[in-house]
Amino acid sequence: MKFGRLRSTSFAMMALAVAMAFNQSAQAGPPLICHPFEIGNAKSLPWAGSEWRTVKPDYDINRLVEDTLALLTPDTPVIVRMETLRRATMYAVWAQRDSEVKLAAKNDKVAGQLLDRLMGRLKQSAVGGKPNTLAMFDAGYFIESWRQATDARSAPQMDGYGMIVKATNMRGGDASMEFASALITSMRSDKAAHRAHLQKAVAGAPEGSLLAKNIVKHFSDKGRNLAELRASVGLAKN
Repeated sequence: MKFGRLRSTSFAMMALAVAMAFNQSAQAGPPLICHPFEIGNAKSLPWAGSEWRTVKPDYDINRLVEDTLALLTPDTPVIVRMETLRRATMYAVWAQRDSEVKLAAKNDKVAGQLLDRLMGRLKQSAVGGKPNTLAMFDAGYFIESWRQATDARSAPQMDGYGMIVKATNMRGGDASMEFASALITSMRSDKAAHRAHLQKAVAGAPEGSLLAKNIVKHFSDKGRNLAELRASVGLAKN
């Protein structure tokens, strides 16, 4: 009986360890790259499945810049912008280093071309007035996505996070942009900034919205639903 109990306990501990390892594996990897965003029926760059790196193998990489810019319209929600730029980064940057990304033709110049166009669009919007906040967000978010997709020496030496924060402030606060900043700072040492961004994102997310679903999905370690997330980040109940 004693041996049986020990064996049962040992098996249970092994099962728990495997489950924990699986959960850690599922949550591992750069958050802007390895964790797709739910966008419902919104249009984005071509994709071949639900897995984070299942690009469309025969996608013409030479169309990436124009296709991406065409999708980033003034009416495109921030969450959809984030997924579109995640996919663009997969095609333009991650595919260069990951043999599991089955892209038939690659182009190591297209990432720089896309960044040039995003920055050019931002500069053009600022002529004679305030810069377009969505253009600022797009450029900053692509910079940070590129940084998470490669080594520090190969990434643009620009402060994409700072651009996102500035765009957020210019909009008087934007919960979706705060979510983006929370993901970026989750990999940095400034835990206070990360907590502040996450609090603002959770506080501004309408129940049942795409934003709420994505926050719960990406920060599931802090709560299984929006109510639990609000409690975990120190927000009082309404």
